[in-house]
Amino acid sequence: MVVHSASEQVLAGLDPEQRSAVTAPAGPVCILAGAGTGKTRAITSRIAHRALSGEISPRHVLAVTFTARAAAEMRSRLTVLGVGGVQARTFHAAALRQVRYFAPRLLAGRAMPELLDSKVRLVTLAAARVGLRADRAAARDLAGEIEWAKSSLVEPADYVVSAARALRDTPHEPAKVADVFTAYEQLKRSNGVIDFEDMLRAAVWGIEEHPDVGEQVRGQYRHFVVDEYQDVNPLQQRLLDAWLGGRDDLTVVGDASQTIYSFTGATSAYLVDFPRRHRNATVVRLVRDYRSTPQVVGLANAVISQARGTEARLRLELSGQRPPGPEPDLRIFTDEPAEANAVAARCRALIDAGTPAKEIAVLFRVNAQSEAYEKALTEASVPYVVQGAERFFERAEVRQAMVALRAATRSIPGETPLPAAVVEALTAVGWAPDAPPAGGAARERWEALSALVQLSEEYAASPAVVPIGEAASVERPVTLFDFTEELARRAAQQHVPTVDGVTLASLHSAKGLEWDAVFLVGLAEGTMPTTYAKTVEQVEEERRLLYVGITRAREWLWLSYAAARSPGGRARRPSRFLPQLDRSGGTERATGGTGPARRAERRRTQIVSCRICGATLLAGPDRKLGRCPTCPSDIDDELHERLREWRQRVSAAQKVPAYVVFTDATLIALAERRPGRSEELIAIAGIGPRKLGLYGESVLALVGGAGVDDVCPEKTFEISS
Repeated sequence: MVVHSASEQVLAGLDPEQRSAVTAPAGPVCILAGAGTGKTRAITSRIAHRALSGEISPRHVLAVTFTARAAAEMRSRLTVLGVGGVQARTFHAAALRQVRYFAPRLLAGRAMPELLDSKVRLVTLAAARVGLRADRAAARDLAGEIEWAKSSLVEPADYVVSAARALRDTPHEPAKVADVFTAYEQLKRSNGVIDFEDMLRAAVWGIEEHPDVGEQVRGQYRHFVVDEYQDVNPLQQRLLDAWLGGRDDLTVVGDASQTIYSFTGATSAYLVDFPRRHRNATVVRLVRDYRSTPQVVGLANAVISQARGTEARLRLELSGQRPPGPEPDLRIFTDEPAEANAVAARCRALIDAGTPAKEIAVLFRVNAQSEAYEKALTEASVPYVVQGAERFFERAEVRQAMVALRAATRSIPGETPLPAAVVEALTAVGWAPDAPPAGGAARERWEALSALVQLSEEYAASPAVVPIGEAASVERPVTLFDFTEELARRAAQQHVPTVDGVTLASLHSAKGLEWDAVFLVGLAEGTMPTTYAKTVEQVEEERRLLYVGITRAREWLWLSYAAARSPGGRARRPSRFLPQLDRSGGTERATGGTGPARRAERRRTQIVSCRICGATLLAGPDRKLGRCPTCPSDIDDELHERLREWRQRVSAAQKVPAYVVFTDATLIALAERRPGRSEELIAIAGIGPRKLGLYGESVLALVGGAGVDDVCPEKTFEISS
């Protein structure tokens, strides 16, 4: 009875779609989960519900993710739900564990070959062997091409044909790449090493070709969950099929609109075809977005609604569940330095207003774009960290600090509170608990070591549990030694703590993350989409990449581009993915047509910018006023009163409501902008040729200082049919 109650408690707080996913019967289940819809909660709740109800045993579950962080998050949530023993690992970690375990049996007693951390060195040697000189960048490109081939189950002899069929943009002539591929495989064998793809293939080979190994693996793992299923490549799918062995207790979760890694061999085809491959599959769609405001969700829907191709068949229209927030801010700048400086200034303002720096991100298409933002943020005294450039525990200062912490375990008394002990140890490497130093690199180093102090404070809040018998344990304060062990464990899992700085990241490396405020920069044709996107499929992937960037924002979203790369440079156009705006502030697709209809369409989609700060205006009233609601008003109160009185007389004479003459927003715009000519008058949203003819002369006279009695003492206003 207790078990049943616990399983029912797991369902508390789930929305109807999440509940359907959690309670779906055993068998193939496909959860199509949009950004921010609680997919991790759904799949961990499904595992917990089945385990706590006695339907499955946790130790028979294998949950596969694509990052060690996601796997750790899944284990943590399952622990909170009262379920331990579930194996949550990446594909590579799961394969490595199995290959190591079965190596004595599979390799006739020989040790498992050494695993390559990187292909670059051997690829460089392989290129030289076939007559190619490859610097480090060229070697990385060749290594990436080899990884694509191996992940796609392409052998060296088949590379040329397969690369042509896949429209690969190869770093060298395809036949030469195939030669490098062949030489690389030979060098691996002669050096007695394997790479990560070999490890996955070894796991497949062990299960498929050794019945005893297959039986043992399948006896251990009977229920499977795969996260981010749109990112699976053919080799990973082959391993998953080997694990399943014809069984169908499989739950997959993914979002075809977030397919952005096809260049690595990942394909959404397995997600798209899941109901066809599994005829009795249960398909659940999660569309309630709990991450972003309705304004952000609306823009994301507008961008992805234009998607075409295979992935668009599973497109989800999200429904924002959070309270309303600010409209997305679209801005155009003269050049990239101006764009970067404006972003840095806005980051500074957000931080000064109370937004933590770590809750702000600047996202761009390629890492080369970061330099301008690093410079601008440094000059604005805004702390930042570059995401993906170097892993936290691989940084020189962090490695040095960990050595100092281990050394301090022998000199600092064990009863010293952990945070104080960490601060004392870090002084040995030049860190001081005061204001960060000037300079981007020095500040970044200080922030990295500060993150270790913050980690120690968080870790100290959880006492260590010491077993004293089979069924008893006691708690004690954690020590510096405990903390160094925890850091070593996190380093092994690449569990990167958050540095308190604005995140600079490429759109690809931002996948799976989220922030309160997000800046999407450089949204110009040639950058987004990149000039390297030549096929329809590649352009559509660029659209999905922008969609991923938009859905990273919880509340505040900025989108911008520079009309030129440098001051006085060649003009550029905004990204084709940015929705055009109508007068009511909504989004609409530009339509075809010629003549008056086409000209009217162009008028409806005209971009209106704030006359004070330059932001592109979205909301109808803001577009009519010609300024952001947060920008200061310079209204002429006396003129506004004369306009209101004039409107009242006109509406009374015409026997129509006052707003039919001019809305309140139009009157405010007139009193703020004070047009002096007809051209300036018609530029105000809400005043077209017809109203210009009816009221233009009177309005210009009022703006020029005339009194209401002067322009309409006895004048009648008639609306022509």
